[in-house]
Amino acid sequence: MEKYLLIAFMLFAPAAKQPTKPILCCGKTATEQFAAFASDPNFVKIHVLPASFNYVAGAGADIHFTATDGTLAHGYEFKAAKKTNNYLLVIHDYLGLGDYAKYESEKYFKSLKDVNVIAIDLYDNKTTTNPDSARKLMQAVTTVRATAIIQGAIKMLGKNARIGTIGWCFGGGWSLQTALAAKQQTVACVVFYGMPEQDVTKLKTLHSDVLGIFANKDKWITPAVVTGFEENMKKAGKTLTVNSYDADHGFGNPNGPTHNDLAASDAYSKAEAYLHARFK
Repeated sequence: MEKYLLIAFMLFAPAAKQPTKPILCCGKTATEQFAAFASDPNFVKIHVLPASFNYVAGAGADIHFTATDGTLAHGYEFKAAKKTNNYLLVIHDYLGLGDYAKYESEKYFKSLKDVNVIAIDLYDNKTTTNPDSARKLMQAVTTVRATAIIQGAIKMLGKNARIGTIGWCFGGGWSLQTALAAKQQTVACVVFYGMPEQDVTKLKTLHSDVLGIFANKDKWITPAVVTGFEENMKKAGKTLTVNSYDADHGFGNPNGPTHNDLAASDAYSKAEAYLHARFK
């Protein structure tokens, strides 16, 4: 009788609650998982950038450097007036290193002042304002090529560089990957609604804390993904500060269809204060 009672208990007892975590798909990396979102028509739809948004070039200039695969890579640099080893590496969003990425890079450059700001181009000199073209560009990025570009940029800066990273959307995930690649040189990392790294072993190698900016209405980097990121950072023994807004994915883009001015302004202020403190 006791044997049957035990079997019944095992069959009908409620399962223990498991921690929420992002679902790993098909052995893909975190950034490859994010790129797969571009197959969703709704994801493409919210990334339309009106042609009326035109960045007027200020203090920035195109630069070229050697990626670690031996090929030429491209970036856009804002150089501080005084020589400094402080660098903020900016990773563009879904649309590439175009007007929006340059506009945001210059905003941080003007605020930080004694920090060189370099926007890294992971699309190899290709930009677009067409959402379907952007989908193809994002999905054409390979982990191997993007990593070679990022590592080439870090090598160009030299061993004494103090490196912070920031990125949005596609670039949000790559901001975290860049912080991981810079190893002990990393002093700051800001992730705007990008896919976080899910490998705790990799997260343990981070040399800075992370500021995460997320949107509660995001259908891709969902609150569950964010919770999983928080849990994994705790397991890795790292510090993550999360700011989540009642907004949708891409709310920071001033000309995007999901732009939320209040959320964007507050998020920028928090990112600005965070970077000022880390580069001090």
